[in-house]
Amino acid sequence: MESMIYKNKKPLFLFLIPAFAFMLVFLYYPFLVNIINSFSVISGLGNSSTGINDPWYINYVNLFTDKKMQTALLNTLYMILGTIAFQVGMALILSLLVDNVTKGAQFFRTVYFFPIVISATALGLLFNMVFLFDGGMLNQLVQIFGGKNINWKGKYAMMTMFIPVMWQYIGFYFVILVTGLNNISEDIYEAAKIDGANGLKRVRYITLPLLHNVLITCVTLSITGALKVFDLPWVMFPNGMPLDTTWLTGTYMYYQTFNLSDVDYGSAISIAIVLIGVVLSRLSGAVFKEKDY
Repeated sequence: MESMIYKNKKPLFLFLIPAFAFMLVFLYYPFLVNIINSFSVISGLGNSSTGINDPWYINYVNLFTDKKMQTALLNTLYMILGTIAFQVGMALILSLLVDNVTKGAQFFRTVYFFPIVISATALGLLFNMVFLFDGGMLNQLVQIFGGKNINWKGKYAMMTMFIPVMWQYIGFYFVILVTGLNNISEDIYEAAKIDGANGLKRVRYITLPLLHNVLITCVTLSITGALKVFDLPWVMFPNGMPLDTTWLTGTYMYYQTFNLSDVDYGSAISIAIVLIGVVLSRLSGAVFKEKDY
């Protein structure tokens, strides 16, 4: 006998309205105000608007002429590509390996997921010490083998920033992919084994096709996540150091809003981040279409 909640839909609204009201107040209303702010003249953080910019679209014109913004967009593009290739790619490899482990699988799942629960600020401080020029862990190893100290945060700034960001979120996609693998019936693998499909053939013709939709979800999340990444890069490379080469869209928006108190321009950058995220997510959805099985 079906529960009454499925016959009478009205009680469902009692549960939906509080969540909708929360999102309306803390998400949609601030976003709308942010759009208005991007066209306004705001002299400092916490100050009210004193009018509309002249011309009203000047902040959006500046987005195309600002060299630092161009650097931020290019670096964020690299971050997106790196996230798809390394975070999702490594998470897929690790999930496939762990799925075939008969003993200790729970141990590996915990170990790979652990970086997610650590504060990004703490990780930024940790990797700052790893990459220190004088006394850092890597340079101590270099000295042991007779080399000279390397300026990791200067010569290899982008690589130094990308490595911890990639490492931190592999566990996030790992958990999603492992969950997807657990939803694949063992009967399918047993039938394939009878037909002679083992090893790589099993992965190619069964696992990857059945993980298709899960992989699309991971790609979409990696795109939006790369656009929003802020805390760890900011701790390691505040103010775009060195020489304004390590800006990301998130860090540059924060710098304009809180360091320079250019609130209206910071609002325009945030709107641009949202629009880029929507467009790229739509493109990824169009290229990697979900399938029904």
